[in-house]
Amino acid sequence: MGLAVAGLKQDEIADRTKKLAGGDWSHLTAAHQAALTFARKQALDPWRVTAADLKKLEDHWGPEKVWHVVFWSARCHYMTRVADAFQLPLERDNVFLDPPAKR
Repeated sequence: MGLAVAGLKQDEIADRTKKLAGGDWSHLTAAHQAALTFARKQALDPWRVTAADLKKLEDHWGPEKVWHVVFWSARCHYMTRVADAFQLPLERDNVFLDPPAKR
């Protein structure tokens, strides 16, 4: 939904998500690669996140922005798990677009 809100078309969303899910992030900046590496570790092995992982993020993002990465990653993981647990479907329509005209 976030990519649609950003204005990407369906084929662009499919291409972008395929690249991100594939794990080859070499086309991204080192800072973004570090954020995605952290997010993947946080999702799959959160008990293995260490101070060294946070330091690596801080080296790329700075002492204030590192917590933005940690927070948003954690929030997205949480929301995904809640939606999965309750088997909530994604919205069919982009609720951020202009509402359809009344008939």
